[in-house]
Amino acid sequence: MRVGVVAVQGDVSEHVDAVRAAMKAGGFSGDTVTVRRRGDLAGCHALTIPGGESTTISKLLVRSGVFEDIVRRAAEGMPILGTCAGCILLAKEGDDQVRQTHTKLLALMDMAVDRNAFGRQRESFEAAVPVDGMDPPFRAVFIRAPAITRVWGACEPLARLGDAIVLARQGDLWGACFHPELSGDLRIHQAFLERV
Repeated sequence: MRVGVVAVQGDVSEHVDAVRAAMKAGGFSGDTVTVRRRGDLAGCHALTIPGGESTTISKLLVRSGVFEDIVRRAAEGMPILGTCAGCILLAKEGDDQVRQTHTKLLALMDMAVDRNAFGRQRESFEAAVPVDGMDPPFRAVFIRAPAITRVWGACEPLARLGDAIVLARQGDLWGACFHPELSGDLRIHQAFLERV
């Protein structure tokens, strides 16, 4: 199994480490590769899009041509896990901030997001979040986090914090508003890898 990690900006090394640890813990053979330019997705069986700054990540993906590669590979059935900024990019609809910053979304999941729903960087926090199909709790790390405001079609919510959806799945596409790669809990990464 070869899992790509978008490496244009954000917490790339944390995702590489989490995917490797989840592979080892789950008994999967394979490794991770960083994805920065066209062609880097070749041979990848899955992809993670880390947290960071969604506008910057989007612009760099468009400029490098990787944006179109991701859309094409998703249409071919490649599993994708997007966390925080990656979750924003997976959505079909963004809020006013997404529109004002002209952030181009991958538009792969039937969901709408509020980009800074939980506040700015200084309002970052951790919370125990119940996740469907997992023993509670999952310790979720929220850093300038978005919220999924609604889902439709084939997109299903898997976790909520208050009224906000914070984890959703649509087939083999996963959007997490928090950072599972920072919690030390590998269960979301392992569940994602099981779909590959």
